[in-house]
Amino acid sequence: MIDSILAKFDGAFAENTIRAYRSDFIQYEKWCTDNQLHPIPANADTMADYVDDLSQSAKSATIRRRINSLGTVLRLSKNHDPTKEPEVVLALKRMHRKIGRAQEQATPLTKGLLNQLLNNCDNGVMGIRNQVLLRLGYETMRRRSELCAFRFTDISQAPNGKPVIKLNFSKTDQFGTGKVIPISKELLNLLHEWQTMVCDNGFILRSIRRNGRIGQNLCPSSVSVILKTLQKTINSNLSTSLLSGHSFRVGAALDLLQQGETLERIMLRGGWQTDSTAMKYLRNWAY
Repeated sequence: MIDSILAKFDGAFAENTIRAYRSDFIQYEKWCTDNQLHPIPANADTMADYVDDLSQSAKSATIRRRINSLGTVLRLSKNHDPTKEPEVVLALKRMHRKIGRAQEQATPLTKGLLNQLLNNCDNGVMGIRNQVLLRLGYETMRRRSELCAFRFTDISQAPNGKPVIKLNFSKTDQFGTGKVIPISKELLNLLHEWQTMVCDNGFILRSIRRNGRIGQNLCPSSVSVILKTLQKTINSNLSTSLLSGHSFRVGAALDLLQQGETLERIMLRGGWQTDSTAMKYLRNWAY
């Protein structure tokens, strides 16, 4: 069922978005089957019961995402969307009162921690790649998928002569308006050194095989794995708080806040469209 629906979405949404829609709908469909209910046409009572059941085990952010996904899938496939009806709204309110709205925040990768990680990288193929990942992630404050989409051809020079890198697409720019992000001279030199090792103009971030051979591109899910691996090489009081792909954004945003930057400038650097979203990243770590 979901495959025929999502076939119409192809090209209109990012692959990761469609993958999430498929996963969320399949889980809802399985729940309906287990409870001898019909997923389509959907009704408000069924959707409210689904929310109540999810609140027994899932986090509130996960539940909100799943209900939003289902609403989008149903609405754009010309099926009835009950997710905004009173029964579902009240079920979500019950869920929030029961388990709260708190969302686990990414551990910040601030400048001090960044320097520790960089100092533990050697000048071999793996070490240079990891240095590029660390500096590129921290300076651009981009999401994992956006970091992995950067190409060497995206590096250029601003009218003032300073180095920049172009972000062609992002989570908040699905239609490719594009954005130019300033980078440091240190990162530019490192990128040039890395390109001589890569020997082409393709993706900047690459996988590296056990024999040291450089692959074609780095999978976004590998970013968190690399960060956790690097974290194990240093003496850090964050041993129980593991780094993740979002750690770049949180850490750089906190550093900017400590430097006295305004919330508006932090939002511009990080690509956040609302101050409430930016504050979610800063609230638990600002001190």
